[in-house]
Amino acid sequence: MTLKGQIHDDMKTAMKAGDKDRLKVVRLIRAAIKQIEIDQRTELDDTAVLGVLNKMVKQRRDSITQFRDGARDDLAETEQAEIVVIEGYLPEQMSDNELDAMIDKAISETGAESIRDMGKVMGAIKANAEGRADMAAVGAKVKTILGES
Repeated sequence: MTLKGQIHDDMKTAMKAGDKDRLKVVRLIRAAIKQIEIDQRTELDDTAVLGVLNKMVKQRRDSITQFRDGARDDLAETEQAEIVVIEGYLPEQMSDNELDAMIDKAISETGAESIRDMGKVMGAIKANAEGRADMAAVGAKVKTILGES
């Protein structure tokens, strides 16, 4: 079953169970996917849907930071609950050890020697880590490693 199909089935299940909070988030996910499909006039595959989900998680994390700065913990908790539902559709996150091994492998495969080679390394990593790791954190690690060499 495709990820979109699973999301659609989960919407039906949430409706039948009367789970309004989950239903709201699943509808937001479906709306975001549909909006991109309409804008691009294409059908999104699982990889593209994962990209949409990652973007939604990132937006909510940014919102949480802003809400906490504004002393609106109630809204921050709502955003956190939405993140939990969205992350349920994402693949399992990579451990730090797995990520470090992937970075080392990408650096050796691309022959990267300095920070100028960061694009090559990130390109090699992105194919394998998309949806399984925070790419901003990966970028920071790669930048640190390449900056030291």
